[in-house]
Amino acid sequence: MSSKANGGGIQKLFDDAHAEGVLSPAGLQALTVVDLGAQIQAGLGVCVEDVQASEVVLVTVMPDDSGSISNAGHEKLVCDGHNLVLDALLASKQRDGVLFHTRYLNGNVLNPFRPLEDVVRMHSGNYSADQGTPLYDQAVVLLGTVLAKSQEFSGNGVPVRTVTLLITDGADMHSQKARAKDVAALVKDLQRAENHIVAAMGIDDGSTDFRRVFREMGIEDKWILTPGQKAQEIRAAFQVFSQSAVKVSQGAASFSRTALGGFGR
Repeated sequence: MSSKANGGGIQKLFDDAHAEGVLSPAGLQALTVVDLGAQIQAGLGVCVEDVQASEVVLVTVMPDDSGSISNAGHEKLVCDGHNLVLDALLASKQRDGVLFHTRYLNGNVLNPFRPLEDVVRMHSGNYSADQGTPLYDQAVVLLGTVLAKSQEFSGNGVPVRTVTLLITDGADMHSQKARAKDVAALVKDLQRAENHIVAAMGIDDGSTDFRRVFREMGIEDKWILTPGQKAQEIRAAFQVFSQSAVKVSQGAASFSRTALGGFGR
């Protein structure tokens, strides 16, 4: 069953988050720069009422589906990395309380938030890296979706923690509405709430300073991965993220330690 929040319901979630001090004026403004209702709705997935867990962890991955991924021969690596994260979570003891969301960099939703056993794996039949790099626009949509879903659970008295990974092999090139500062406003709000982790992976393209790009988007250094172009480096980066995602699923204390230490813990 899909989430009941419609476009108007999503705005109410954001208004509630703002009223509760979770969402700053700048964060609220970032989410209202463009009507994101339908895009966010596409990712909300399962109804809160259909989730029986006493606490929930939301794991979100945004794989890059820009043409440069294909040009570099990295399509299978990105698929494998996404699936590696899924497998690590499926092997964890707390898997029943984890919901997973996959939204490609250009907006296509492969998995709205759903239980791990229902997650569709990435493969050549559902993933083709042949589009652009609207990094800021889609980061706002993605983080808005995470915020809306977490607000749904917290509004129903269910403790929620989130961990999100943005993946790109280039700087923003095709955003129409959002800028780095809009993403940063949302990241800052999520960080301040102390139950969210926002991470990013920049796969080396030979020229982009990914640490600078992600810092401008508000992402902390300790949550930035910058693998080179070799397959083993990219796989290792996904492995590092998957370990952190599993730690986040292991309870509030484990989340706090992980959030404090970043990828180094």
